[in-house]
Amino acid sequence: MRTSKQQGWGSAVVLVALVLAGCDKQKVTGPTLVYTGPLMETTNVVELISDSAKLKFQLTAPLQQQFENSDFVWPKGVKVTFYSPDGKKTVMNTLTAKYGKYDKAKNLYTMRGNVQVVNVPKAQRMDTEELFFDKNKQIIYTDSAMAVRVETPTEILSGHGLWARQDLNPYRIYNPTGIIDKVGAGL
Repeated sequence: MRTSKQQGWGSAVVLVALVLAGCDKQKVTGPTLVYTGPLMETTNVVELISDSAKLKFQLTAPLQQQFENSDFVWPKGVKVTFYSPDGKKTVMNTLTAKYGKYDKAKNLYTMRGNVQVVNVPKAQRMDTEELFFDKNKQIIYTDSAMAVRVETPTEILSGHGLWARQDLNPYRIYNPTGIIDKVGAGL
């Protein structure tokens, strides 16, 4: 005579045998899915970039995503604060955008959406919709067709295409479309 405990074990053995019989290896058909999204996400990012123990710039963002190729994306906005070369943490200029991307292979930052560069000591401000920052050459530039607007204490310049040092001094607008003299206009 079998006890209820022995009957329970027998049922368990039959159940396991059925499960294992149903686990026959089947070939998967169709395309292989490859994940291309971020490998890591970080919130409230504060990144300090230095050279020879001198702070060069600080990057802050509410969200940073890192990808397999070591590129970074800041989908919720980014701010870069550039400091003076003497290492005294004097703010030379700021660069802000609603979206940013860093291409590690090119050492190039791409900023999009309400991009602003402000040279603090010279009270200059540049506005555009897309801007590139070449970290190696320490320059900022736009595509030649990109509208830009530069405001200084004495004038407002507009046009298409810009090249400048990262501190916006000197700068060049490739296709100027307008100049407003703030001093002569009485503004």
